[in-house]
Formats: sequence, C-alpha cells, structure tokens
Amino acid sequence: MKQMLTEKRQEEILKLTEEKGSVTVQELTEYFKASESTIRRDLNILDKKGALIKVFGGAVQNDRKLNTKEEKVSLRMELHQAEKQRIGCYAASLVRPEDFIYLDAGTTTGAMIPYLTEHSASFVTNAVSHALQLAENGFRVILIGGEVKSSTEAIVGNEAYVALQKYHFTKGFFGTNGISRRSGFTTPDINEAMIKECAMKHSHMPYVLCDHSKFHQTTPVCFGEFTSAQVLTDRLPDESYQGTSNLIIV
Repeated sequence: MKQMLTEKRQEEILKLTEEKGSVTVQELTEYFKASESTIRRDLNILDKKGALIKVFGGAVQNDRKLNTKEEKVSLRMELHQAEKQRIGCYAASLVRPEDFIYLDAGTTTGAMIPYLTEHSASFVTNAVSHALQLAENGFRVILIGGEVKSSTEAIVGNEAYVALQKYHFTKGFFGTNGISRRSGFTTPDINEAMIKECAMKHSHMPYVLCDHSKFHQTTPVCFGEFTSAQVLTDRLPDESYQGTSNLIIV
C-alpha cells in the first residue's frame, strides 16, 4: 500500500510540474502534507528516471519531452493574457523612430500593436491580422505574400521565404511555441520555422516574446539557438535560468 501511495504521489508531482512548468519543494510539501525529505526523495527518483529535472529548491519540466500539439490562435489568445499584455507593452517601447521592423505572427507579438506609438517606423509581417491592425492604426505595413496557414493565421511557404530574403530589419519580434537552452526556440511546423529563421537572421536585433509557460517546452522544429535572440518574458521560469544574460524580465 505504501508503495502505491508513493507511486501515486510521484505521478501527481509530474502532473503538477507539467501544468506549471516548475514546482518548489515547499509547495509540494504543503500540497501533499509530506515531509521535505520525502518530497526530495521523490524528486531524486523522478530526476534519475528523466521524468523531470531537479533544480535547487524544486524541479522543472523535462524539456526533452516533445510537444507536437499546436493550438489555434483563438484558443491561445485566452491564455496568459495579462502576461502577454505586459510583454507586448515593453516590446513596443523598444521601437524607435525610422525603425524597419519585422513582426512575426503570434498572440504575444500581436499584443504589441495597441502600444505602438512610433509612426515613423515601418513594419513587415507574415500575419494577416497584424497587418490589418497596423494599417488601421495608421502604420506603414508590408504584408508578405504566400500561403495562409489557418491555425496560426500566418503566411508561410516558398514565396514568403524568398520575399523575406531581400529585407534587412533593424529589429525583429518573434513568437515561439517552446524555449529551452538545449533545444532553442521551437515551433511545431517546418514551414513556419523556415519563415521565422529567415526573418531572424535578417534582423539586426532579434527579440523572442514569450510568457513563462513556454520555457522547458520543446516542439518539433528549431528556428534559432537560445542565445541567438534577446528573450522578453514576464518572470524567471525557475532558478536554472538565474543570471541568463539574454533573458529580460518585464
């Protein structure tokens, strides 16, 4: 019976870690009404199994687990709204006079638009909705041509890729489905990854915008190394990222 209880508790620890991205020893002891030594023993066992990664004071989700699911834009818009607004507001403040900006498709990059005030800046985007909002707000915007991907409302494909190669951006703002030191910035779709990678390489100052839930997530296709861009996020995902030079908490 004791063994069954231990296994059940460890299963619950994994569920909590996957839901939150990270957990602390303190919150686990309170949640399970267990001693610190019991929880630390559980974390050691789960770490050895590769089910999670033990860090100082707790554990984080194992980013080697591959997430192939891609939610529709309408669903993603409902998640972490306050965090996205904060990140979007800060990112918009980075736009300077005469900047030539690439604005990637995504709900967090889209959160920048209401906060943009520099009308001398020009924008290139692969997001139909972003282009419409920018134009309605009086900005000069170029929408690249290509195939429209319905689930993310992004323009992808060879025509879009070729069009992007002729541009050089002062700054680029990108969304991501997953982020980790090991896997870098990732997205589920190869066609979308190619567009992101091309635009990032053509951006003098690339920024990746993501809330804390995207950390320790890995999706199938990498479009940039972790150190290839500044990362704007709402809070430190866990202590394993303490002191990371390209991580900006807003």
